[in-house]
Amino acid sequence: MDAGLPCLDLLAATPAILRGLMSEISEEDARWKPAEDRFSIAEVLSHLLHSEGHCYRARVERFLSEEMPELEPDDAQMYLDIYRNADPEEDIGRFEVQRAANIELLRGLPAEAGNRKAWHLAAGEVTLLQMLHEWALHDLGHIRQIAELVRARKYLAGAGRLGEEYRLKP
Repeated sequence: MDAGLPCLDLLAATPAILRGLMSEISEEDARWKPAEDRFSIAEVLSHLLHSEGHCYRARVERFLSEEMPELEPDDAQMYLDIYRNADPEEDIGRFEVQRAANIELLRGLPAEAGNRKAWHLAAGEVTLLQMLHEWALHDLGHIRQIAELVRARKYLAGAGRLGEEYRLKP
């Protein structure tokens, strides 16, 4: 049963949403980049996997085990080489496992755990509740990003003239 912490249902749904978006995507599609300075689907999945363990899980553990831990901002740009060479199918599988473990941990927490505080070097004092909301924002942003990449790579050309009214910016 949900202990009253917000965002857990959305966070739990993310892997299935991603699987649905990728249901007709080949590995070539997953590695396609709309521009050199944009992420591919594979790179986004690698980023989500990396963030799941190295950012979010680590932060949750620190919220729970330390008084006012100091949290550094996460910089996705630092990990571009890791993301670039990732295997999309392997990464989404590992993401699913890590996300399930994180949801299990979070669902087991009492509601008052959401009031635990940390000092974020960019944002100042934050609570676990605020981080859960940011985590949901992060998921939704990347779900949207992947959806736009899928739209542009897989479905736009097939729509022919019916697709002309869509102004995609993947």
